[in-house]
Amino acid sequence: MALIIIPIFYMLDYFGVIKIPNDDPLEVILITLFWWLSIALPIHNYNYIKRQGVTILKVMVLTAVFIVALVVDTLMDIPDNPVTFIILMGFWIGVVYLLVPAFIKKYWKLIALIYIPLFIYFLYLRLFYGDLETYLDIKKDYPFYVFFLPIPILFFLWVYEQWKWFQNLKSEKSKAELAMLQAQMNPHFFFNTLNNLYALTIKNSNKAPEVILKLSDMMRYTIYEGKKDFVTIGEEIAYLTNYIELHKIRYKKDVDIQCYYDVDTHLKIKPLLFIILLENAFKHGVESWSKNNAYIHMNLTYTDNFVQFEIENNFDGTHTNEGGIGLENLKRRLQLLFGKNYTLLFNKTDNTYKVTLKIPPHA
Repeated sequence: MALIIIPIFYMLDYFGVIKIPNDDPLEVILITLFWWLSIALPIHNYNYIKRQGVTILKVMVLTAVFIVALVVDTLMDIPDNPVTFIILMGFWIGVVYLLVPAFIKKYWKLIALIYIPLFIYFLYLRLFYGDLETYLDIKKDYPFYVFFLPIPILFFLWVYEQWKWFQNLKSEKSKAELAMLQAQMNPHFFFNTLNNLYALTIKNSNKAPEVILKLSDMMRYTIYEGKKDFVTIGEEIAYLTNYIELHKIRYKKDVDIQCYYDVDTHLKIKPLLFIILLENAFKHGVESWSKNNAYIHMNLTYTDNFVQFEIENNFDGTHTNEGGIGLENLKRRLQLLFGKNYTLLFNKTDNTYKVTLKIPPHA
């Protein structure tokens, strides 16, 4: 900026608009520039200053305290003036508090425990141990670098706090994203079931109460149990069974559905991880199969400290279970929940599709 302003000053002086004295003109220009900026910048940034008024006031107070310390030290002209020392301590405490107020509020007791004894020790040596010459001899032999030794410790403590805050932020972000993914359960099935329920009630079918009960159980499980960190495998099996039974009521064609469970039903797992794979088996398999030999075979076992869910279905050759937002949702949930400690495998032939999911149970 100075490279632009200074030539402008000289140009104005050349045309007689202003008069720059011949003795030390650069100093005059810089002083004028300083005061011009001091006045112009607050006016230009008035709205910002208005918003940050409290912070700016604190900075001004700290600046005034620092100036007072310099003035006191200059006027009294005493080596290691205790008055100056006290004022400067207040200044630096204020600066640190302005920069990291949360850290000071949390660790003020530790900071006081470190620095109050040091300060008392300084006052004792400076004022009560002996005369000034004695104090200067002690200071020469034992410089007061001890006041600076705790600073690296406090700095690394602050860095640790920032790291911990960042880790908590990532954890909260993952939890929020996971909650959002769990809330994105596809309502398509529930709407279809309600439509079928409406048709059953029109016909006065005796299946209507059964459908209402199963649908109610499923909705209750999705809304309430789905929000829990863990559910038992028995609860998850009951949920999948209700889903299958409701689909059996929907279809007029015969579907070979076989479910095999060899697992401790009291084991706890994350909820609603298998339902997407079962939904896809019905949607891309049974619903696309025009013949009468559609099938879904499902196995749930526990081997090598992993809960293993396998599901296989046939399809007509034009559909696939690999796409869709539901499966992408599942993959993202698995990454958030288990990192790399899970397995999701897909095996596709001309008209069969098999998925294997292995997850760790809750310890």
